[in-house]
Amino acid sequence: MKRLTTLLLLLCCLPAASAEQPPRFDRSVQTAENFEAAIPRPQQDQAVAAKLARLQAKTGRRPNIVWLVVDDLGYGDPGCYGGGATVGASTPNIDQLAASGLRLTSCYAQQTCTPTRSAVLTGRLPVRTGLVRPILAGDKITANPWADEVSLPALLSDAGYFTLLTGKWHVGESEGMRPHDVGFDEYYGYYPAQKEISQRVDDRRFPGLVLNPERLAAFEAVGPSDRLTHGRKGGPTEELAAIESTDDMAAADQTLTDFTIKRIKELAAGDQPFFIEHCFMKVHCDNFPHPDHAGRSEAKYPYKDSIREVDAQVGAIVAALDQAGVRENTLIFFTSDNGPQMDAWPDAGYTPFRGAKGTTWEGGVRVPGVASWPGVIPAGRVSDGLFDLMDLFGVGLNLAGVASDKLPGDRYYDYIDQASFLLADDGQSKRETVYFWWGKELMACRMKEYKAHVKVVIAEAPHMHIDLATVRDVGLAPWFFNLYLDPKEEMTVGHRLDPWMATVSGKLKAHGATFKKYPPKSIGL
Repeated sequence: MKRLTTLLLLLCCLPAASAEQPPRFDRSVQTAENFEAAIPRPQQDQAVAAKLARLQAKTGRRPNIVWLVVDDLGYGDPGCYGGGATVGASTPNIDQLAASGLRLTSCYAQQTCTPTRSAVLTGRLPVRTGLVRPILAGDKITANPWADEVSLPALLSDAGYFTLLTGKWHVGESEGMRPHDVGFDEYYGYYPAQKEISQRVDDRRFPGLVLNPERLAAFEAVGPSDRLTHGRKGGPTEELAAIESTDDMAAADQTLTDFTIKRIKELAAGDQPFFIEHCFMKVHCDNFPHPDHAGRSEAKYPYKDSIREVDAQVGAIVAALDQAGVRENTLIFFTSDNGPQMDAWPDAGYTPFRGAKGTTWEGGVRVPGVASWPGVIPAGRVSDGLFDLMDLFGVGLNLAGVASDKLPGDRYYDYIDQASFLLADDGQSKRETVYFWWGKELMACRMKEYKAHVKVVIAEAPHMHIDLATVRDVGLAPWFFNLYLDPKEEMTVGHRLDPWMATVSGKLKAHGATFKKYPPKSIGL
């Protein structure tokens, strides 16, 4: 009896068999009802927290953050992503930046520019904020989407950072929606995209507008600003030189780069860490290369010359950080706001994937993503871990020491803090799923190497992914692709090769359910 009692006590001390959870296909865990579920990586998080603490003790300040965002750059344009000279425009500076740090091969944007640009600054999907597409000439916004949003630059500014946006904005230009109204301490750039400015002066491509005084006057009455703007939070907003010719448009990016370099020198000499989002006007059509680069690419075409120009300006900005002595305390992230706009071909980029800007195929949403930070991110890293550009919101909060409890609890946040993915020596992604929307339509999601579509954008003619395309339901079952076998999304595998379609489809349903408790805003777009 005594031996039986001892045996029972020993058995009671052993873990129950049911307590050992088997591995799950979905590894993500939701720690708060209004935050996106993430894959727990506690050891990785702790290692990076210790690394950052050592760096702060050494430098005496928080790290700087610099985003370099190109407009409509294709995944396959940079040499480090298989492009470069192969597709007619060498990119030595972008390639060197990638070699110095981490190159992401599954980095995702939204399918057009305004949605991406708003998402990275709010940490929320555009369908939640109402910024589901670009605001165009003649649009009537019914509400200011920024009125109740808490932006990353506002949070960083409150945490002691100086925040600057240089270049393209395209997320609203009326008072209350400008960069310096929504959290940036300073703004120097143009509100709209290149084409929305240059179309009023390019009489070869838009003669029906430029050469018709009556129509041009009507456009000017509703069209976006064509002026370089300099604004300061709580201070004046100055309208500087207007774009009066395609030559002026060609020179715009160099003017913006010169300003960013000037501010880097000034800010590096100050006592605040800084956050700079430098948004290139190029390579959104219509492209007019700077005279220093015209005809200098291998292809000699304006788009390719503009790629060469952007590459040179990336190199100049990185060199300015180095010369200012802050490169080793600065995270640089280089990316594009969506895939190439093939509707403007040949003034368009290259992607090896199906689709382009305006679609939720890989060609529209998979973009270059390069993170560089000497001494923190080991050189030569490459990862296929999932990264949504919204995750930059969480990375920024982490580096600035801003806790997520600073965010309102009455709305859903879609970002994931991926600082440890980017900064750990062999960091692993904490994101299990990326969701894709087209306007107010839930289209698809990627989970691991799988992607399920419930709606698709079909181009009705070559390269016409926006102007001659239709949105369709897929039919009896989601279109289910294995992106490792079929990165061009040409042949479904759901009922033949893979058993995970129901699991991925279940993630789509669960994601859709978040909108019942946290309904999306509508601003009239």
